[in-house]
Amino acid sequence: MAKNQITGRSAFLSVLKDEGVTHLFGNPGTTELPIMHALAEHPDLTYVMAMQESLVVAMADGYSRASGQLTACNVHVAPGLGNALGSLYNAKFTGTPIILTAGQQEQGHGLTEPLLYDNLVPMAEPLVKWAIEVTRLEDLPRIMRRAAKVAMTPPTGPVFISLPGDILNMEGGIDLGSSTRVDTRVRPSDEVLEALAARILKAERPVIIVGDEIVKSDALKEAAEFAEAFGCPVLQQSVSYGAHFLSESPCYIGGLNREQPDVRAALSPYDLMIVLGADPIRMSVWSEVDPMPPGLAMIQIGLNDWDLAKNYSAEMAVRADVRETLRALTPALVEKGGKALKDRAEKSLADLQEKNWTAKRKKLVATIDAREIVKGKPIDPDFMTLRIVESIPKDAVVVNESLTSGRLLNSLLAYRDRFGYHGLASGGIGWSVPASVGISMAQKDRPVVCVVGDGSAMYSIQALWTAAHHKLPITYIICNNGGYRIIKQRLKLFHKNEQFVGMDFVEPAVDFTALAKSMGLEAHRITDPAALEPAIRKATTTPGAKLLEVVVEGHV
Repeated sequence: MAKNQITGRSAFLSVLKDEGVTHLFGNPGTTELPIMHALAEHPDLTYVMAMQESLVVAMADGYSRASGQLTACNVHVAPGLGNALGSLYNAKFTGTPIILTAGQQEQGHGLTEPLLYDNLVPMAEPLVKWAIEVTRLEDLPRIMRRAAKVAMTPPTGPVFISLPGDILNMEGGIDLGSSTRVDTRVRPSDEVLEALAARILKAERPVIIVGDEIVKSDALKEAAEFAEAFGCPVLQQSVSYGAHFLSESPCYIGGLNREQPDVRAALSPYDLMIVLGADPIRMSVWSEVDPMPPGLAMIQIGLNDWDLAKNYSAEMAVRADVRETLRALTPALVEKGGKALKDRAEKSLADLQEKNWTAKRKKLVATIDAREIVKGKPIDPDFMTLRIVESIPKDAVVVNESLTSGRLLNSLLAYRDRFGYHGLASGGIGWSVPASVGISMAQKDRPVVCVVGDGSAMYSIQALWTAAHHKLPITYIICNNGGYRIIKQRLKLFHKNEQFVGMDFVEPAVDFTALAKSMGLEAHRITDPAALEPAIRKATTTPGAKLLEVVVEGHV
């Protein structure tokens, strides 16, 4: 095989590009200077600088979630990797394929324990599929190729590579290798398809639970056709962080929440739960109530084998690609069910007309419009959410981290394409402001609207600079209720305590408008409900990054 005389730093960037990476997100330090030096040799690779390492990883996470592609990011030695771990946890939760690298002190020099040194691999290992340090120049391409393959093979996820400075600066004749992708687009055997169809037809009251593999396998169309073939109601999994089903399908009835008694009540009417690429009932806080009703049978289909029968036994657990499975299962089901299934589907779809997502949305809009909140100050959060949904462009990508103020967003905003909605997944707040940068770069022809609470925004506010620097079409809507409202709600609910210590942003209050302007964004503070709609329409249809600080009611 031909070998190239090349430096480690240039080999690193060359392999990234060959693996399909177009953007390198980073925050450079001294140990990363070899990479920065080599970027001049690779003008077709866009370097995106963020002002702290947690932002770097969140931007890469957003880019991958909004494109389905492998992404890469680079952070600075041990403290930088430490800063990035919260965002890396988020990427692990969503299975985002990221190659995360960190510059490391030169081999041998680390033995003297210089400033900023520590062993990086053990730091990253709990949160990635694979972690390694490069110790020979000739191993660098093989490690890079393996990392890309591992990250992109379902269940996908982040990987980590430690890059010592001497390896990056070394030059030699090395083979750069070539890319490999493991094709996992497999469907079950004919025998399993037959068994699945028979079990579904046997059920009297089935329900479908959908999750993230609907997005990853690009199965929105197939999932809707499957549900409509037998008139089956569809619920989104309890962590609703993506466009996991077409909201306006007649079968979609909304999402599960993370309150165990509510989930148990929502699932109790059914006798079979068909889980498509989901961790169906993942909860947040402990409850003495088990969310799974007794006697509810379960079928699970997906490529993430860890999630299959993870907490509750499944009658059938099928490790297969969701889209390919549904393409084969739906016609098998229709053929086996015949006219009886067609009649059953028609009746069920008619029954769902009054209780599906579309019907619920209509009633919810009427309820909000009927309330005496139009002239209220501070602005009612539900009124704000409805105005956002009705004011943004039809092709806008919505990023949601409004934990309390935007509680109705998923009930008002329709999922229409796989990359049109992205929500906070793991609960690790501060994700959305930087993630929106990556999402905007991935969906470059679409406006992005980020709806985020004031508390979450302050975790990563400096990401606004990157949005302004790249002149991205992002509208940040900060829901300013002056504190950590969700923590207040839980303190009151769980402990009957209304002494909210350390939960208010007062003396001084945070001026988000001034913060945004200091980082180059056009920004406006909105206190008048009547000003909401025109401000949102203008911000989302004019060039550049904007911030709208909406003062909302924060009463608990």
